[in-house]
Amino acid sequence: MIKISEEKWSKLPKIEDQLDEKYGPVGSPSRKEFQAKAEAWYYAELLRDERKRQKLTQQQLGERIGKKREYISALEQGKTDMQLSTFVLIANALGLRFSLVVG
Repeated sequence: MIKISEEKWSKLPKIEDQLDEKYGPVGSPSRKEFQAKAEAWYYAELLRDERKRQKLTQQQLGERIGKKREYISALEQGKTDMQLSTFVLIANALGLRFSLVVG
């Protein structure tokens, strides 16, 4: 087990400070844009991982939802934005269910 002294720990860069520096403070337009892109990437990764777990090709998934393989590829690579309706369509095609939690 590695122990880091409190002094060294306090000198380590904090992720929040790095995000503030690169994308602006929380609530700023640039930070909101970064957050939206990060969330879109995360959800695309979840769908891609499930597609692969089910051993489906992008072509097969595209056929299930009436889209071209190239579109599925672009979504998975973060090259295009996914609408909520497309997310639901893909999730249903993969047999996934989700719910919104208010909190």
